[in-house]
Amino acid sequence: MAEEEGPATELRQRKKPKSSENKDSAKEEKIGDTPVPERAPKYVLFHRFAKIFIGCLAAVTSGMMYALYLSAYHERKFWFSNRQELEREITFQGDSGIYYSYYKDMLKAPSFERGVYELTHNNKTVSLKTINAVQQMSLYPELIASALYQATGSNEIIEPVYFYIGIVFGLQGIYVTALFVTSWLMSGTWLAGMLTVAWFIINRVDTTRIEYSIPLRENWALPYFACQVAALTGYLKSNLNAYGERFCYLLMSASTYTFMMMWEYSHYLLFLQAISLFLLNSFSLKLSDKVHEVYKIYIFSLFLGYLLQFENSALLVSPLLSLIVALMFVKYFQLTLKEGTFAAKIMKVINFYLVCALAVTLNIVMKMFVPHKENGHMLKFLEVKFGLNMTKNFTMNWLLCQESLQSPSQEFFLRLTQSSLLPFYILVLIICFLSMMQVIFRRINGESLKETITLEDGRIGERPEIIYHVIHSILLGSLAMIIEGLKYLWTPYVCMLAAFGVCSPELWTTLFKWLRLRTVHPVLLALILSMAMPTIIGLSLWKEFFPRLMTELTELQEFYDPDTVELMTWIKRQAPVAAVFAGSPQLMGAIKLCTGWMVTSLPLYNDDDLLKRNENIYQIYSKRSAEDIYKILTSYKANYLIVEDAICNEVGTMRGCRVKDLLDIANGHVVCEEDDDKLTYSKYGRFCHEVKINYSPYVNYFTRVYWNRSYFVYKINTVISFQS
Repeated sequence: MAEEEGPATELRQRKKPKSSENKDSAKEEKIGDTPVPERAPKYVLFHRFAKIFIGCLAAVTSGMMYALYLSAYHERKFWFSNRQELEREITFQGDSGIYYSYYKDMLKAPSFERGVYELTHNNKTVSLKTINAVQQMSLYPELIASALYQATGSNEIIEPVYFYIGIVFGLQGIYVTALFVTSWLMSGTWLAGMLTVAWFIINRVDTTRIEYSIPLRENWALPYFACQVAALTGYLKSNLNAYGERFCYLLMSASTYTFMMMWEYSHYLLFLQAISLFLLNSFSLKLSDKVHEVYKIYIFSLFLGYLLQFENSALLVSPLLSLIVALMFVKYFQLTLKEGTFAAKIMKVINFYLVCALAVTLNIVMKMFVPHKENGHMLKFLEVKFGLNMTKNFTMNWLLCQESLQSPSQEFFLRLTQSSLLPFYILVLIICFLSMMQVIFRRINGESLKETITLEDGRIGERPEIIYHVIHSILLGSLAMIIEGLKYLWTPYVCMLAAFGVCSPELWTTLFKWLRLRTVHPVLLALILSMAMPTIIGLSLWKEFFPRLMTELTELQEFYDPDTVELMTWIKRQAPVAAVFAGSPQLMGAIKLCTGWMVTSLPLYNDDDLLKRNENIYQIYSKRSAEDIYKILTSYKANYLIVEDAICNEVGTMRGCRVKDLLDIANGHVVCEEDDDKLTYSKYGRFCHEVKINYSPYVNYFTRVYWNRSYFVYKINTVISFQS
């Protein structure tokens, strides 16, 4: 008993020393122990600060270098600084030039308020139609860019076009920085961020469309989504302190709302994210409160978006809103049961079913009572895409023929494999997914999760941020396997997830724990591999791809389109200011951008009326009579018709996908001389061919006023002679 009381008595005396002997001994012990507690925290703090400082510096530098690279490549590709304004505007290829035209309109307006009013009550773009261009085309980026340009006095320093593309390139730099930070947060090392950036740039053909069309909405919106994902990753981490959690929450709130304002399809991407969080929460990872805080951010963003987007009904019938309302309803009425019991497991299944059923029901009810035009043509497109329906409709078949809406090509997977991205992504995804399934089965069997996960545990599947990214990546990947255009949403996160896994000691430890290595300690081997693998991959990528990137910057390319330049110049000089032009939607978008003249249609696919207009105007390439074409054009008050030789004599695309073939199918005419009982021969020749010959009755309706190698411009006669 005396031996047992000794330590307790000594401990009490250390707490309250009464004798000088005890004081001296305590003082000596304190002096002896002083260096360890004082030096260790200083060293740890310095090491942590240095690591964070170097990582942040690398992240910011990577973003800036990528933005500068895009600017230099753009200059080399188009000789942008050596061109006139008209030639610069023509370089905005694709359908997105129409967005930049409204940026020009805002700068020409006498005041910002007047410019906004003219865009929201726009009757100078499409004939016989007044549109709210801000709402219909999500022109908030152009409003912000024009306001910044005028407020900062940049008109005395830089040209408007350079300011515009500079903002977009800067956002791409933020995009890369956000991916860097996300991979860094997941792996714990900024080497993962460097590898993410390297893979992103090397595979930029499949990660971004910035090179092809700068003003696209996704180029403005996705950088904000990447910031939101980075903030969400930090927010889901279990070892985050209160200040870090608050910062991540505020950043996530701001980026979610901004993302929703920048892109009309943003709520669909957030819907996939909400599904990922719902599944994460269903795995009983004790994140219910955090996940529901994210749901509140969705609700707040939808509410603000609805108000500031002119009461956009598309947000009310969004599946995101239906899912969040269902989740909160079930959460409110959820019973609190003891974890691991049979009743709790049954309740989990019932709650899952209730959320799914209630979300679908709410969405159907909302669509019944809320007037909306929520992309009904896209639902029809998906029905035809998956073989649930057949159609001869021109618009549906034209969409099906677009390369971006088809399944990914073999070249896509080959490019990802050549850069070593796809093999490492598959390896990382398999390990994380199997570890996640292990966690689920452990929870089903009643095992409790550890409060803190150490490297020696080898349980990467217990980290909530990892599980979220695995689920989200699988969802995005599944969609990308169906529609190639969605690869631009998926591939950047493939780069991030693969880089995280390669650089994560925890992932390698998880793998080696499964393999039960005996010769080498799993943790030691994991630490070695997490440093060696990114170094080897980085050196191989540098050796193979860095010379190619430098060659792209040194090679002088040239964008040469003299026929389009001549056409735009003729319109500016010869056509009346009040003239209305008719032609293909893509060309009409270029005319609106380069000349400002009114057109009959636009390259927009979210409006049923514009889609119908596009189909009707495309009839100039069908086998219809001159009188039919004349009636169609005059119904839209068109004064000039532009026939494109590239569409009229199109031969390059796959059979059955040429515009004229799709029109023949829609009109019930024989295509490519095929023998089909349902198709008939037209008694009229193809209009775009016949009108060039200048014989009656075509000359009675149309008079050719300009032509070059690519375009034929016809004035639509107002006084018609029907004599042959």
